[in-house]
Amino acid sequence: MKNLPRVLVVEDEPSIAELVSVNLRHNGFQPVWAEDGTAAQRELDAVLPDVILLDWMLPGQSGLALARKWRGDPRTKTIPILMLTARGDEPDKVAGLDAGADDYITKPFSTQELLARIRAVLRRRAPEQGGDTATIGELALDAATHRVTWHGRPVKIGPTEFKLLHYLMRHPERVHSRSQLLDKVWGDHVFIEERTVDVHVKRLRESLGAAGAMIETVRGAGYRIAAQSPICPGAS
Repeated sequence: MKNLPRVLVVEDEPSIAELVSVNLRHNGFQPVWAEDGTAAQRELDAVLPDVILLDWMLPGQSGLALARKWRGDPRTKTIPILMLTARGDEPDKVAGLDAGADDYITKPFSTQELLARIRAVLRRRAPEQGGDTATIGELALDAATHRVTWHGRPVKIGPTEFKLLHYLMRHPERVHSRSQLLDKVWGDHVFIEERTVDVHVKRLRESLGAAGAMIETVRGAGYRIAAQSPICPGAS
């Protein structure tokens, strides 16, 4: 029998957690409930889930803090995180994505929308795959070790930005629309706003520092990466 997808529900309201868990169970998922960050960490230490439903407002550590923590841990950095939030304002949505969430859903939400978003982030776990390494000038990426270097020096980069950079480096000079990037990098763009791409491109440029200039915005079309790296400061 095939194992059911395991969903860690981090939610401090028992009534909401129970409603979500019942619906997940009836639709082919295996829900596990944690009421706060401490309980969630215990569950993660025991068995890694396939996806995390993470409430924004929690006692103790907030959902944002937990998302950042788990994104920074090599063991949990690739687990899809879906933020549950009563905050619908654009800055809050961007803050959730910036903390490492793959998607967000605003309360109150329908069961069907929640299930569809969970299925979408699970499909995104298998985006287009390419070669293990990619190099443009002095910028190098190794997918096997999840490392990026610029002029031989390591560059710290988040998991989503890594996938985005990997895809761009495998297709230098080609212009990609936001919807194309969502398809190829995330794997599926149902329910995901194209604005998400802009947030991650901004983070990618910041992470790359001087090499960030290689990621070019093509007005009205999308993004591309230059086929050669910029001249390093001090070079003749």
